[in-house]
Amino acid sequence: MSKKKVILITGASSGIGFDAAQALASRGHKVYAAARRVERMEGLKALGIEVVKMDVTDECSMMEGVKYVLEKEGRVDVLVNNAGYGFFGAIETVSMEEARRQMEVNVFGLARLCQLVLPAMREQGCGRIINTSSIAGRSVFYFGGWYHVSKYSVEAFSDALRMEMKPFGIDVSMIEPGAIKTDWGLIAADHLRDSSKGTPYEGDAARWSGTMRHFYESKLLSRPSVITRQVIRAVESRHPKARYRKGRLSGTTVFFHWLLPARWWDALMRRAGRVSFC
Repeated sequence: MSKKKVILITGASSGIGFDAAQALASRGHKVYAAARRVERMEGLKALGIEVVKMDVTDECSMMEGVKYVLEKEGRVDVLVNNAGYGFFGAIETVSMEEARRQMEVNVFGLARLCQLVLPAMREQGCGRIINTSSIAGRSVFYFGGWYHVSKYSVEAFSDALRMEMKPFGIDVSMIEPGAIKTDWGLIAADHLRDSSKGTPYEGDAARWSGTMRHFYESKLLSRPSVITRQVIRAVESRHPKARYRKGRLSGTTVFFHWLLPARWWDALMRRAGRVSFC
């Protein structure tokens, strides 16, 4: 691939996606920043970044977005699948409609975009796909069931895709953020509180929601730029790694989830969920 790449990045209206789009553009890459809320990306336009309105739950929106980039550039060198969100709540009480929506955004939208860019990448004989997973794809937290299902799915999907794409010169990497200072945790905490009201889980869920909110409002988290540096490595490395894990608690969480017996990990999560900062 050429040194300066044509990059399509989703979920670019805030957080990691916004930060990564800026950084990649500053390094000379041609960046197409996609999101539903394009009004939040005026700052990216000022940097010469092309803004694309895209909803990863809408087939026509995704097809038109990829077509737009291909018509303007004739190629897509890198797809960064960054769009996603977290909905926490007890598995029994989260509606199947919401569970399906989370899978649609975090998994099926990601997968469909891969399908849409792969023909062009195969034709050009090279390409790179970078999927944003999470340490939530390597460990499980209290009340995070459906979110973890989605991120474990991204892990399996990316591993399978990496093997399939190797003969075509296309690399597949995953970004596995730890605790990052974005609105993600606050939104997930609110979802947990709201989805559990009036259910048998309300008490524990309210306390865990308070714990999450306190943590994500604290200064203990890593900045999005920590993950942006990993995205840059995945984009520019001659031989990109399968996984880039970074951010506060990322290594220790995955290690202890692997090390501890399941009943110990479960007890640790339940105990943490009883801590209230409200």
